[in-house]
Amino acid sequence: MGSLASEKTVIGWAARDASGVLSPYTYTLRKTEAEDVVIKVLYCGICHTDIHQTKNHLGMSNYPMVPGHEVVGEVTEVGPEVTRFQPGDVVGIGVIVGCCRTCQPCKADVEQYCNKRIWSYNDVYTDGKPTHGGFASSMIVNQKFAVKIPAGLAPEQAAPLLCAGVTVYSPLKHFGLMKPGLRGAILGLGGVGHMGIKVAKAMGHHVTVISSSDKKKAEAMDHLGADAYLVSSDATQMATAADSLDYIIDTVPVNHPLEPYLSLLKLDGKLILTGVINEPLQFVSPMVMLGRKAITGSFIGSMTETQEVLEFCVEKGLTSTIEIVKMDYVNQAIERLERNDVRYRFVVDVAGSKLEL
Repeated sequence: MGSLASEKTVIGWAARDASGVLSPYTYTLRKTEAEDVVIKVLYCGICHTDIHQTKNHLGMSNYPMVPGHEVVGEVTEVGPEVTRFQPGDVVGIGVIVGCCRTCQPCKADVEQYCNKRIWSYNDVYTDGKPTHGGFASSMIVNQKFAVKIPAGLAPEQAAPLLCAGVTVYSPLKHFGLMKPGLRGAILGLGGVGHMGIKVAKAMGHHVTVISSSDKKKAEAMDHLGADAYLVSSDATQMATAADSLDYIIDTVPVNHPLEPYLSLLKLDGKLILTGVINEPLQFVSPMVMLGRKAITGSFIGSMTETQEVLEFCVEKGLTSTIEIVKMDYVNQAIERLERNDVRYRFVVDVAGSKLEL
């Protein structure tokens, strides 16, 4: 096994303030512990949450901040108590890098719901040092919070699965929605939404894409394999589709009405929220009462589910649809993401951007 250096100075791209503009930043990683692995970052996806965090949309941002939580890298060093990985392994790191390990969610293997979770960036580790994400040359993570990238899955393809992929896989598994023959819908066709289509189709579901206009219809049906396309602004289409869906995965990360979509659900149907929205959503109670419908939420997935979705995608031959960019393009990529001008996930080629000191 490789040995751990006591400290490591790295270069990342950090936001300094709520403008969210990223620029090179040199910092020191936290001291390593016995179960830690050091990784050389190869690729990192850009998630809409990176915008929320770097621009302080949630009012909780700390600067300087190195974002990025869809991280794929190569293990370069391991601690003496690491049993799951060895140097040379390709691994993934997602949204969280720590938890208490003693609470009910932790004991139930759903550590993403631990109230003491530690975010992979914009947080403080147990030693008091700030956490920084994957827009950097290296990261350190406890072995519990890394997953092995399976053979047959390209590292750049794996990156979006660590957040976008598991975000749709986890609720389908938890709510018993994996059996074939179900009728589901994906609301919002972006990074999470496009994986929602692919994962649900691979489970044997009839999948409808719901969007505010028909401009993405050909993309959704011809390229991503959706079975139907519903324009939410078309009252006739919406009325025809009433009471037809077992579930809707709502990926929209901005405020939007819920009532039009609740009407599409069958008895006991579920509207599953996965987008981070920093203002209240509204609905009238009869919309859920008169059909025993549920509005619920789901947050990423557990480490076990993250490994599962990677294996699922290999088994089913699924890939994410990505645009690879270098780090010096990251600010333009984030601007384009804000305009929804990407098919469907930006992935930064971190290793190819030569961030080494």
